Amino acid sequence: MGGIFFDDKNDWHPARHTEFAKDCLAAVVPAYVPILQKNRHKEVTEEQKRWQQLRRGRYVEFNLVYDRGTTFGLKTNGRTESILMSLPETARWEYCHEPAAGTPEAEAMDCYRNPRDWA
Repeated sequence: MGGIFFDDKNDWHPARHTEFAKDCLAAVVPAYVPILQKNRHKEVTEEQKRWQQLRRGRYVEFNLVYDRGTTFGLKTNGRTESILMSLPETARWEYCHEPAAGTPEAEAMDCYRNPRDWA
């Protein structure tokens, strides 16, 4: 799901950190369960699974290069198994992969490359 780096909010009082964390935790189930209920019976195609594996590969790349917690742990000789525990169990890489035009995957790539102000 992700994590929160509280050092970005080091101007906050510790009690505010606690309340913020509680609010975040309280929002997870009400936000996530409806998504699960809506999609739990959907069939997943091999192409969708392949796409998921490719996206996981990009997550791994980001995590190893840019994630502050991961890079800190690796640079300070932390326990590698613990540091890499957040990585997906399986992933895939393909050179210059482009999804087929008109697919939901192509639409997602367009969103990644051309961010929009959704709010």
